[in-house]
Amino acid sequence: MRQPCSRRRFLCLAAAAPLAAAAGCGSDGATTCCVPPPTPTPAPAAGPAVVAITRARSYGEEAAAAMRQALDLLGGVGSLVRGKTVTVKVNFTGWPIEGLGGRTAGETYVTHGDTALALAQILAENGARRIRFVESEGVALPLEAVVVAAGWDLGALQAIAGVEFENTRNLGFGSTYARLAVPDGGRIFSYLDVNHSYADTDVFVSLCKMKEHRTAAGLTLSMKNVFGMTPNSLYGSEGAGEDKLGYRGPIHGKAEGWVRLLPGEKPGFQDQVVGVRVPRTIVDENLARPVHLALVDGIRTIRGGEGWWNPDVAPIDPGVVVAGLNALSTDAVAAAVMGFDPRAPHYTAPFETRENHLLIAEQAGLGTADLGRIDVRGLRIEDVRTPFRPSPSGWSPPAPLAGPGVPIG
Repeated sequence: MRQPCSRRRFLCLAAAAPLAAAAGCGSDGATTCCVPPPTPTPAPAAGPAVVAITRARSYGEEAAAAMRQALDLLGGVGSLVRGKTVTVKVNFTGWPIEGLGGRTAGETYVTHGDTALALAQILAENGARRIRFVESEGVALPLEAVVVAAGWDLGALQAIAGVEFENTRNLGFGSTYARLAVPDGGRIFSYLDVNHSYADTDVFVSLCKMKEHRTAAGLTLSMKNVFGMTPNSLYGSEGAGEDKLGYRGPIHGKAEGWVRLLPGEKPGFQDQVVGVRVPRTIVDENLARPVHLALVDGIRTIRGGEGWWNPDVAPIDPGVVVAGLNALSTDAVAAAVMGFDPRAPHYTAPFETRENHLLIAEQAGLGTADLGRIDVRGLRIEDVRTPFRPSPSGWSPPAPLAGPGVPIG
């Protein structure tokens, strides 16, 4: 069942398939949702430290099989999603979305359409009532047009019952912003004002790429992906306004030339450097909007940065899918696959100029990044480890926690 909607929303959706036809839709930032504003619910406890690693060397059927296998190793998703609204946060960082080094954008730095399609099919088969793909993309287009630009098969996704899309850069289809409180009072933010989709949901999924993050975070995995839920209209570099498209430089702070108090920001932290503000914000966001299912595409990606704008990025093919019920533990395993110590001290690799947000997340009660306490199922970390850069410390992952997982090929 889809929400009743206005003529404007209908026209936006109808125009999305051809990118050109969608170019002007929603650019005036009008708000036209026909449902009442959502009521944010308290954050649930962090999920169990169970993470699966499966093998996929390519996209299409092989990626879909790897994702299914990973979710089966976690115990399946039927009980999690049946009869529920499932919101899937994807990563379309940067605009325009374009390929890199002879590879498509999905093979390098954004969510690949085949992983999105496979996930939607699995969710639908397991009884999800609504499957909503979201991203705060800095362009005045509906998200359908953005996924087309990213090379996704929009028709195949729209053929799945319950699938819908929303560009959460502003109010979108909502009539008001949802205020998500940070349960422990926060490090940088005590609350966040976000598009209704992040509150109007039962299950929240982070579908991301396995990458480094040169600009601010060191690593960009399932927890860092949540950073993109903040709307450009409130937290962007162009100032507040429904028609504003600028990205979230002001959250980075003074280091990038912006100092203004943002919605929910606690006074007194404006002069902190980006390496403090961003990691702590990531933790605040994950406390305010916890991830129920984390999926990391490490099939084909890049190393050295988060996108085409970083110098010296290069392709790398770990050939894995990493999935978990706890975003912190999932990211810890993914970091180890990348050749990094997930519990590295602040200001050491891969967090050389910043705090390690995984350590801060542990301290905040979001779970564990201790590999010895994580039930790793499927492939072993040591068998798929693909260093993203040389390890001067010679760090290697410890023996995995004994658990019910069965090694697979």
